[in-house]
Amino acid sequence: MAEALEVLLRLVLVLGAFLTLPLLVGQAEHKVMAHMQGRLGPMYAGGFHGWAQLVADGVKFAQKEDVVPAGADRAVFQLAPGVALVPYLVVLVAIPLGPGLVGQDLDAGLFFVLAVMGVGVLGALMGGWASANKYSLLGGVRTAAQLMAYELPFVLSAASVAMAAGTLSLSGIVEAWEPWWLLWQLPGAVVFFVAGLAELHRPPFDMPVADSEIVLGAYTEYTGLRFAFFLLAEYAGIVVLCALTTVLFLGGWAGPLPDGLGWLWTLVKTLLLAVLVIWVRVSVPRLRADQLQRLAWQVLVPVALAQLALTGVVRVTLG
Repeated sequence: MAEALEVLLRLVLVLGAFLTLPLLVGQAEHKVMAHMQGRLGPMYAGGFHGWAQLVADGVKFAQKEDVVPAGADRAVFQLAPGVALVPYLVVLVAIPLGPGLVGQDLDAGLFFVLAVMGVGVLGALMGGWASANKYSLLGGVRTAAQLMAYELPFVLSAASVAMAAGTLSLSGIVEAWEPWWLLWQLPGAVVFFVAGLAELHRPPFDMPVADSEIVLGAYTEYTGLRFAFFLLAEYAGIVVLCALTTVLFLGGWAGPLPDGLGWLWTLVKTLLLAVLVIWVRVSVPRLRADQLQRLAWQVLVPVALAQLALTGVVRVTLG
């Protein structure tokens, strides 16, 4: 009984921490972009540093009418936002915050995380197909093409870390991590992070959902809370990507803080990477469709394969 209560408490704590992080990332995006681009509006809502901007956005989405197009497949259309959001929340349970501080420590945690993350993209495909809108359908098709291109380097770079650590357990990877990994696993880390941004449709890889390209792609017909769920799924995806990058390549809770505060060190690294995601959105122009595919197949895939080969050589050499 005590063990079951302990597991439940860990689940509640981890989920509570990670459920608030997407909202914090959304708030940070308003503030960081406001500072970088000299925007005044987001800095004034509610007074001190625009603290009420996130609340105002939530109220705006909540009061909008929930519209379902007449020609849409109603069941699939309404289900798509949940399919986009829930997988990222499920993944958060398997990501360790600190020593022993993980919702569920799985022996094949990395395999589980990568498999479930792939499900989240289906939400955009479902929304694009079910909307009975040509722009939505085209956005869904572009989403599928982008997923096929970037899923391979994403998985290959993660496999390199698993090979180096000799385990698929996320906690085991952190425990096996060494500071010198920052050097020889750096190409894989860049590939993993860039491919993750592409899978989340974050700029400069937002071509399938960019308003200046294709209205809003698969999200064109969505309003109110259903559209807000798609946005929340994006921010939850950012948290998952940054947390996974921290665990796989930056040592997770390993750092100057004692193990008891390892969770804080993990959160600091995750939030710093989230700021980097926002910085990339502000500073890097959007890629064309051909540039996007060329980057994946001609750059990221070869680099990921080279990193995998290097890891194999190092593992065989060092035993």
